[in-house]
Amino acid sequence: MKYVLMYTNRPDLDAAVPPERHEEVYRAVYAWFGQNEAAFVDGGAELLGPETATTVHHGESGHRVVVDGPFTEAKENIGGFSIIDVPDIDAAIALVRTWPMLELPGNSVEIRPMVVDYSHLES
Repeated sequence: MKYVLMYTNRPDLDAAVPPERHEEVYRAVYAWFGQNEAAFVDGGAELLGPETATTVHHGESGHRVVVDGPFTEAKENIGGFSIIDVPDIDAAIALVRTWPMLELPGNSVEIRPMVVDYSHLES
């Protein structure tokens, strides 16, 4: 089953982590990707900060509105994503439990199954 992993963090809590500790955990992240490469369909991407985001959303009268910054007003930031292919949600959870960034406060990984069958849309 394919899942998208969305890596989130809290920039306000990241600021309190000493640079040496952050660098140490970041090195562990690279090792983690190497150790688990068989599960990854797509390594995904690390994203730049939310201050670089542009969002297009539905506005008044159906017009599309473009705004600088992320659409959601959340404390959490989506820092990146990956796509994995594992047998089931338990395997996905087991993999994510070993994500090195979880050692730092405010970090989490959202796991979401992917839609892979669109046959119901065929006419």
